Amino acid sequence: MFNWAKSKEIRDKNPWGGSGNDNGSRGPWGNGNGGRGDRPPEIDEMLRRAQENWKQIMPGKFGGGKVAFLVLIVILGLWAASGLYIVNPGEHAVIQRFGAEDRTQDTEGLGYHLPWPVETVTTVNVSELRKMEIGFSELYSRGGSQKRDIPDESLMLTSDANIVDLDLVVLWNINSAEDFLFQIRDPENTIKKVVQSAIREVVGQTNMLPIITTARSQVEEQAREIMIRNLDEYKSGVHISQVLIQQAEVHPDVQHAFQDVQSAKQDAEDTQNRANAYKEDIIPRARGQAIKMKQEAEGYRESVIAQSTGDAERFNAVYRAYKTGETVTKERMYIETMEKVLSGAQKIILDQEGGASNGVVPYLPLNQVKK
Repeated sequence: MFNWAKSKEIRDKNPWGGSGNDNGSRGPWGNGNGGRGDRPPEIDEMLRRAQENWKQIMPGKFGGGKVAFLVLIVILGLWAASGLYIVNPGEHAVIQRFGAEDRTQDTEGLGYHLPWPVETVTTVNVSELRKMEIGFSELYSRGGSQKRDIPDESLMLTSDANIVDLDLVVLWNINSAEDFLFQIRDPENTIKKVVQSAIREVVGQTNMLPIITTARSQVEEQAREIMIRNLDEYKSGVHISQVLIQQAEVHPDVQHAFQDVQSAKQDAEDTQNRANAYKEDIIPRARGQAIKMKQEAEGYRESVIAQSTGDAERFNAVYRAYKTGETVTKERMYIETMEKVLSGAQKIILDQEGGASNGVVPYLPLNQVKK
């Protein structure tokens, strides 16, 4: 049976050498003033006293088995309590049983799993928007941030055989904690490789000038679609939220050559534009002239045909009249012909029957009278 009197005596003991009723008059330094009086004893002496006093508190007849049992109970309690965990807002907790995925807690609050080594828990923040830098790294210090270029990542070949220096920022988050933990190895590095492959694929199919001027948004969207498709095929549990081109410019080593090429291209475009303008001006005029000449030719043809037809009809009419009255027609034709012949000739009328001397009489100049 347990001796309660002895237990009370033990409870009144102080491991530092005093009784339990002196209200802490004896401290670990052997005095009642917390070390403000006598000189503290040596360390070895202090440890010896503490050991002796603990032996009095836990005497051998208390039972070593009972002490071990109490210690075992405390250890088991601590081991069982180690299975408690907390899921914060925006987090998912993945529980593994003997290393294999068992279940996932996607609601915030307190949770419990069988303690290690039976089950383990891994919490993943699925609401955090993470940032990945491609082509550069930003270093933060007290004086601010500094940007360090990484040429192996930023230099890319375009479809027109130019080199563009492109810096990229990718914003991503986790949409499946289970896939993120178990489907891919080294997720950060895998995502980075997928991002680099996608952006190089898009840049390699695009000319450099649109990339550094007006086609950035198209390049960003095309690269994002390729990244999402590849990561979904890997079942990575990662979603690409946004792709942002921070900088896209010609590499400094070829800047002057690129400017010369662009100037030559601009001159070629200007020359071509002037040629197109001249073409647009000369072709319609040539077509108009051709149409005019064709219409004039058709008009001439019609007039000739009409005149020939009229002449033929008139000849036929004369011929028919001639056949009707040959004498009258001959006389009329003779008169008309003489009218045409004599209309432009100078005429002198002589009257030999007038009785004038030598048969010459004054004449009447019909041409002058007509004038």
